[in-house]
Amino acid sequence: MKALKNHLILFDAECPMCRMYTQVFVESGMLDDEGRTAYEELPAQACPMLDRQRAANEIALVNQETGEVTYGVKSLFKVFAASFPVLKPLFLFRPFVWLMSKIYAFIAFNRRVIIPAPLAANSFELQPTFKLNYRLAYLLVTWLLTAIVLSAYARLMPGLLPEGSVYREYLICGGQIFFQGAIISIIYKNKRWDYLGNMMTISFGGALLLLPVLLLAHWFNLNPLFCAAWFVAVAGLMLLEHIRRSKLLELGWILTTSWVLYRILVLLLILLTAN
Repeated sequence: MKALKNHLILFDAECPMCRMYTQVFVESGMLDDEGRTAYEELPAQACPMLDRQRAANEIALVNQETGEVTYGVKSLFKVFAASFPVLKPLFLFRPFVWLMSKIYAFIAFNRRVIIPAPLAANSFELQPTFKLNYRLAYLLVTWLLTAIVLSAYARLMPGLLPEGSVYREYLICGGQIFFQGAIISIIYKNKRWDYLGNMMTISFGGALLLLPVLLLAHWFNLNPLFCAAWFVAVAGLMLLEHIRRSKLLELGWILTTSWVLYRILVLLLILLTAN
């Protein structure tokens, strides 16, 4: 694999995801051993052409010979094109570039809620710009995908969970966004969008953990009790993750309590309306 020589990729040191995939670039030989550094640690005089705020938003790649800087998905394309030249025509295909730039921005502007990092008093002065449209898009996408999985999973527990409307899981997932959103808006309004993003990451992560059982159900006749037990185990893991992320956001126990309360109230409502 050919490495991209004389280039330096700048990652967000406070982003676990950014640290991880840029390290993979180095370890796989796509970049030189000294081909990555945190933008927080780069001296201002080292690269006068660098837009430091943009580098905080999108990963930057610096040509150390010319000083030229590329950002975002174009930086990644440049790294991949050096190692996989056969992909160069694809990286020049404008519809593909446009699509991937939107996907990249969707992830980049939500990266702090996908994989959170602890709040630090000595955080770097420049932080990623908050983009409400991308956060709303993230809430919408995770809501829809989670509801789709839950709707399919509910059918694996006949006799244990009353059959409901095709829209039931969509309403439950969407309702929790509004329920928790109302509570955090009252007590921690400035952390509302960070919390809701983290909450929906937890919900989506739980949905992903249900997928193995959904796949098994295509080949085996699974006992509803087994499916219910798996669901409860996943819910327990989600609760632990909610507690962990709430601590990272310094939210205390109020949001975790209301998160559990909402689910209990919904379950009681389902059971009562079925009788």
